[in-house]
Amino acid sequence: MQRWRGLEDIPQDWGRSVVTIGSYDGVHGGHQVIIGKAVERARELSLPSVVVTFDPHPSEVVRPGSHPPLLSAHHRRAELMAELGVDAVLILPFTAEFSQLSPADFIVKVLVDKLHALLVVEGPNFRFGHKAAGNVAYLAELGATYDYEVEVIDLFVTGAAGGGEPFSSTLTRRLLASGDIAGANEILGRPHRVEGVVVRGAQRGRELGYPTANLQTLPHTAIPSDGVYAGWLTANGERMPAAISVGTNPTFNGTERTVEAYAIDRVGLDLYGLHVAVDFLAYIRGMLKFSSIDELLVAMAEDVKKCRELIAAAS
Repeated sequence: MQRWRGLEDIPQDWGRSVVTIGSYDGVHGGHQVIIGKAVERARELSLPSVVVTFDPHPSEVVRPGSHPPLLSAHHRRAELMAELGVDAVLILPFTAEFSQLSPADFIVKVLVDKLHALLVVEGPNFRFGHKAAGNVAYLAELGATYDYEVEVIDLFVTGAAGGGEPFSSTLTRRLLASGDIAGANEILGRPHRVEGVVVRGAQRGRELGYPTANLQTLPHTAIPSDGVYAGWLTANGERMPAAISVGTNPTFNGTERTVEAYAIDRVGLDLYGLHVAVDFLAYIRGMLKFSSIDELLVAMAEDVKKCRELIAAAS
């Protein structure tokens, strides 16, 4: 899969293509349907498929300080899109100047002049251009002038876990913030992932017999609510069952919120300085302040037991 950053990276001889545009944060189930349809139609037409996305999130430029928590980093989104069969991903730097483009100018500069779109596939709520003035009806209207068609894909609606709401990144973030990892994972179609570099913490876990990888997470990462979770820790290409802790370590009167993962039954791991991924499978319990170290150790042993059982059942 080709990855381009900015319009200037697109090959000069790029021909017609099938395009879909959006932030696509998380590449959740609804996104997968839209992107999958674009890939399907591209293959039917013997054309390449292109996903256009933005960095940073448009809201950060339009309303500084409002950057939403991100469900996935750009490199992770690209990986997920590649798995769906996408041929190229175009990341457009979203600047103040770019935000001023009218819907018509956006269509001409991106879809017509650079990507030579023959077909554009979108969801019904797609908006674009200055002040989000453009919609799918306008996109289709200009298609008659610029020789491309528009195909609109209906929204997916969640089941019981999502309350029957349409699939969306906003809903997924809300579920994560409430600790509903099952609901978030239902929308994502996979366990929610948090990435970062392993840094040295207080090393209390090592002293207690449960050495953890303490993640320095990427900026704006969507981190689930405080608590203990079952999941996996992936490092150096190896995926290991893990007990995951999110919170401030209240038993030790901590103040800094951290994400820590204990690779279950693994001894002697040295992960300092490595970029690792933590996948959240299931919620175990909330973050508690224990009255003694012994009480904490009993709880940790029970947490690890529950994590081991849940991960085994999911494998």
